[in-house]
Amino acid sequence: MNARSSDAYRARFQHVLAYIDAHLDEDLSLDRLSTLTAFSKHHFQRQFSELFGLGVYRYIQLSRLKRASQQLAFRPTQSVTEIALDSGYDNAESFARAFKKNLGQTPSDFRRQPQWPAWHAIYQPLAALRTQHMPNLPQAHHVRVIEVEAIPIAVLEHRGDPERLGDSIRAFIAWRKQHQLPPQRNATFNILYDDPQETDPADYRFDLCVATDLALAGDSSGIVRKTLPAGRCAVLRHTGSDDTLRQSVHYLYAEWLPQSGEEPRDFPLYLQRLRFFPDVPEHEAEVDIFLPLK
Repeated sequence: MNARSSDAYRARFQHVLAYIDAHLDEDLSLDRLSTLTAFSKHHFQRQFSELFGLGVYRYIQLSRLKRASQQLAFRPTQSVTEIALDSGYDNAESFARAFKKNLGQTPSDFRRQPQWPAWHAIYQPLAALRTQHMPNLPQAHHVRVIEVEAIPIAVLEHRGDPERLGDSIRAFIAWRKQHQLPPQRNATFNILYDDPQETDPADYRFDLCVATDLALAGDSSGIVRKTLPAGRCAVLRHTGSDDTLRQSVHYLYAEWLPQSGEEPRDFPLYLQRLRFFPDVPEHEAEVDIFLPLK
């Protein structure tokens, strides 16, 4: 098989992955999925598992339960029954059985207190598949250099194991709701101090931020005030899962920056969250990556 044929073959199956992401609440039968690739349904199942190292039914189940777990943890207004039906289950009972079998917690227990280290271990095969087979491939012309104004932000500082970041996200969402700072009106940012793959978990630092000049006097939640400084920034739009975010960051530092003639400023890399999973399919989530420049 030559390189062009191989790329075309993989593209047909990458289309299936994106389709599954966008239709998790629908019938995802072999008949429907094999039609997308124009391959025979008699071979599709083996083709999928041999290419991706994960069976198609297992991939669908993990994808549905991943979205469901994110909804349970971060979207408290969605009922368990609603999430169950959105996940392709006939009722809340069958959803609860599948959820507990895979995650070791009932949906209600997970909503109350997620066990994040176990969650990360369960979804590692899904993250590895996305990283390898749904890569983000930025190009130099996708990078913009712009002037940004100073942005006052309220910040929850996550310090420690990145696998525990979900607890900080839950606390931050609750604080934003309490203070009526929705993402539709108040932009969401993250400041990336450390690379989680290069940093001891105990030393990891990550800021959850919302754009606001809200006074924090008397606030006992641990939220602090900071400012995203004004200045020049290189901006790269990342579309897709956070599992592939590292690829876009790598491109900025390893390819774009050396060729640009620019130098980074003394402020960390930061993100602006534009479209959020699980509100949109995971491959459609959008993040702008800001690299501060001198």
